[in-house]
Amino acid sequence: MTNRESSITELPATTGPVLQSGDTGYEAEIAGFQTAYTHRPAAVVAAAHAEDVRAAVEYAARHGLPVAVQATGHGLSVAAEGGVLINTSRMTDIRIDAASRTARVAAGVQAGQLIDAAAAHGLAPLNGSSPSVGVVGYTLGGGVGLLAREFGYAADHVRAIEMVTADGRLRRLEPGDELFGAVLGTGGNFGVVTALEIELMPVTTVYGGQLQFDTRYVPQALEAWRLWTSDVPDELTSAISMITLPDIPQVPEHLRGRYTATISIAFTGSQAEGERLVAPLRAAADRMADDLRGMPYVDTHEIHRDPPHPHPYTATNALLSELPAEATDAFLEVTGPESTVPVVAGFRHLGGALRRRGPAEIAVDHRAAEYLGRAISLPGPHSDAAVRDRLDLVRKTLQPWTVGHNLNFLYGGGSWADEAQTREGYSAATYDRLAALKSSYDPHNLFRFNRNIRPRRG
Repeated sequence: MTNRESSITELPATTGPVLQSGDTGYEAEIAGFQTAYTHRPAAVVAAAHAEDVRAAVEYAARHGLPVAVQATGHGLSVAAEGGVLINTSRMTDIRIDAASRTARVAAGVQAGQLIDAAAAHGLAPLNGSSPSVGVVGYTLGGGVGLLAREFGYAADHVRAIEMVTADGRLRRLEPGDELFGAVLGTGGNFGVVTALEIELMPVTTVYGGQLQFDTRYVPQALEAWRLWTSDVPDELTSAISMITLPDIPQVPEHLRGRYTATISIAFTGSQAEGERLVAPLRAAADRMADDLRGMPYVDTHEIHRDPPHPHPYTATNALLSELPAEATDAFLEVTGPESTVPVVAGFRHLGGALRRRGPAEIAVDHRAAEYLGRAISLPGPHSDAAVRDRLDLVRKTLQPWTVGHNLNFLYGGGSWADEAQTREGYSAATYDRLAALKSSYDPHNLFRFNRNIRPRRG
């Protein structure tokens, strides 16, 4: 620990505990869903409310220490070595205003908690596929959710932001404020968000679930989905993923080692209309499984069935202007069962409301993209270099149709998180605007344990 970091005892009193390495509870506070690596801060402030956050940031700024933030640790991109980690997982307050269809969610609220709270009022948030992801972190990255084609990015539906900036001030930001649009889409580059006020949607049920196809039918299923997505309504959001199912106890024995394709669907129309819409997919090939059905919104975690347990993972993605057969054929070649590094690979259908930019000019770009191609490495005895080479090959394969990438879907790979990678998440004009604002609000780059936007110099 440096001399600067050794003065941690000067921290003002906080409601939550302040811990250093070796203290009881330190390891639990730094642990997150991502296990490929973890934060190793000089001190952890386990914040119980916004004032704890403000005190921690003020202390860090006074001593020139960088600040990391973690609620669930799903999106950990750059691990903090030294400095101060603010753990917001205790900040779980949710306030629903059914009349205005809004929710105020504190920094540690997980998607599943908000789904349940909103459902009691006949409403739903614009959450992603996993119920254990933090609402604030997901939204700050943009938020491509289950109903993205109908309602757009989650960040487009934020009404107010409560946050602590590098000067130790607790601020409330609303559309029209200079910093409002910069905070949304930049994943914590401008401070520590303590709460968001977000819009809720009048959705109580969806038609959704999965269609699963065995090895011999994977190319047919992918081609059928590719063609099908060219003419579906905006109320239908879907994705396809291909994976060689691992030989682990969590997978039924008869499925282990089999290469499969899974199409996941969420549609807010009627079950009868949903059945009509998916008929071409069902006709594409025999299915291993088919559980498409009407379901209450509280059960939508069953659509994608993200793994619930912490594990190591690294991922890349590419936002695509189109998805011709040439692209999907090449993609299967580098991600299929013969891949030297097993990956979960696939595409999300974008377009629809995701194309529309709201009046707040939030920092989510590349909205003309029609698809998102993704590859996520599976745990295994593969070196970091081998994983990186495989994911780089995936990106190279999709390059002819790539318009950028989505920073929220870049998992792990902290050593790759350089300025060039961050720039690719934005247009040149947006990045320049963000760098100028960073110079004003965080000139010393206090908040840099992320896909970092560096302050503009000169």
